[in-house]
Amino acid sequence: MTTTTPDLLRARALALGLVGLLDQWDLYRDAPWLPDLLAAEEASRGKRSLERRIAGAHIGRFKPMADFDWTWPKDIDRPAVEDLFRFRFVEEAANIVLVGPNAAGKTMICRNLAYEAVKRGFSARFTTASAMLNDLASQDGARALNLAMRRYTRPRLLVVDEVGYLSYGNRHADLFFEVVTRRYEERPIVISTNKPFAEWGEVFPGASCVVTLIDRLVHKSEIISITADSYRLKEAKERAQRKARERAPK
Repeated sequence: MTTTTPDLLRARALALGLVGLLDQWDLYRDAPWLPDLLAAEEASRGKRSLERRIAGAHIGRFKPMADFDWTWPKDIDRPAVEDLFRFRFVEEAANIVLVGPNAAGKTMICRNLAYEAVKRGFSARFTTASAMLNDLASQDGARALNLAMRRYTRPRLLVVDEVGYLSYGNRHADLFFEVVTRRYEERPIVISTNKPFAEWGEVFPGASCVVTLIDRLVHKSEIISITADSYRLKEAKERAQRKARERAPK
């Protein structure tokens, strides 16, 4: 229920920084429209704030989880995935690792997690592994690197998509290790990968930090595996079949 006592209405106006209204408070304090005005301003600012935070999370376009086809994967722990959206893992600073082949729905889950986290009031950032590592590797000097590193270490939740799709050199491996180390046991990471940890030596070939990197990721984590054929290939086949039917003579 919206509070309408004069003192608390004034406190809400003060929080909104409505200086003109406050300067003439005795004139307007009992106006019947005042609670509605404050509520409208609070709602408008809340909406703009959410839009800014969503844009700042770099989530991009995505389909909502309501559109996720749970019947397509051959194997997926649906209760475990749905439980992620309660965000207890964020409170526990526990990492989440989604493992599965290409086009199995991992990115859809990742983007939705980042989006819902922002709606819940958490700061979040979504990135692909290549975008993050290339961003960090491109920095010139320690100060620039430290400022860039904060983009990935300060948000309460970091979501790193597509680990394993490309191979990286030692410099990139060290940067990934640094991100994980700075967030270790304080701020969780959600990672999607198409390779089990046993094959991460192929992702960071020759890097000496891989074993420790994996150890810190899995120390307090939940690993969710998905087995599925490519959903994009399924959609492509369905589109081709639909076009063939449309072109067929009547």
